[in-house]
Amino acid sequence: MAVKNRKEARRLRIKSGIRKKIYGSTARPRLSVFRSNTSIYAQIIDDDGSKTVVSYSSRRKEIRDQKISKTEASKEVGKKLAELAIAAGITSVVFDRNGYKYHGRVKALAEAAREGGLIF
Repeated sequence: MAVKNRKEARRLRIKSGIRKKIYGSTARPRLSVFRSNTSIYAQIIDDDGSKTVVSYSSRRKEIRDQKISKTEASKEVGKKLAELAIAAGITSVVFDRNGYKYHGRVKALAEAAREGGLIF
């Protein structure tokens, strides 16, 4: 895969190493995080069935209309994703940071999901 940006290429290399070890089953799906410059997206994926079970992002109207920082938006996404996951019958997940450092917005989302009731 040809990537123009060196930082992006580095993240994708780290991501492939993480994905070799992490696998989301039906019993314990994978919580994958994608962070862009403006938004954060999270989805819970069942890799056995190749299906997204639950997803949520900071682009949703209820979060976008609030005038909050990106870190606060990440916390809101984590809380709401945990609510939706528990409603779908998911309590335990495998966390996939997708090549990003466990720091800042990714950490805020993960901690909020834990506070919301997800176990990982």
